[in-house]
Amino acid sequence: MSWLIGVAAAYLLGSISFSLLVARWRGGFDIRERGSRNAGASNVLRLVGKGPAAGVLVLDVAKGALPVQIARSLEAPGPLVGAVAVAVVVGHVFPLLHGFRGGKGVATAAGALGSLAPLPAGLAAAIFLAVVAGTRYIALASVAAVACFPLLLYLCGRAGWTPMPPAWLTAAAVAAAALIAAKHHENLHRLRAGTEHRLGEPGPEKEAA
Repeated sequence: MSWLIGVAAAYLLGSISFSLLVARWRGGFDIRERGSRNAGASNVLRLVGKGPAAGVLVLDVAKGALPVQIARSLEAPGPLVGAVAVAVVVGHVFPLLHGFRGGKGVATAAGALGSLAPLPAGLAAAIFLAVVAGTRYIALASVAAVACFPLLLYLCGRAGWTPMPPAWLTAAAVAAAALIAAKHHENLHRLRAGTEHRLGEPGPEKEAA
């Protein structure tokens, strides 16, 4: 029962979509109907501005970290901590409170998994920034970072920089990465077709909004 309560609470917290709330507060619109139609900080940046986008990013990261840290403070077993980390990401992607239409989970996963493995998460963030700097494709950078995170967990452990990751942490990282990659399938299709828009580049999605 405690497992179910913990996982359900993490999912419900993840279901709070700060990007939707900010867009409705600042602009009176549903962010899922404009711009890229993604309920995330990047679309808030496009449609509302830098300050609100930074606020959404911080809140989404904190939303991911909070239930994981609560579970750890209560000395929950490792598999439960991993389940909580995945549940909060699932809540962000498929929010009960917003009709199961949420964001893509990158910032929330960064908070949840980064609080468990800061060094691999920092390296994954460096990969994200390097890909953005080199290509200006946020979707490509996001998928690259989350895909590399499970490998970085292992490599940091093998190098002796961190303890070897327990199986539950690796499983949680792989599950979150698979979910986030799946949510980016349309972006990946556009990348293959050469029609994905770059950061700072106006495109049909923005003009149509």
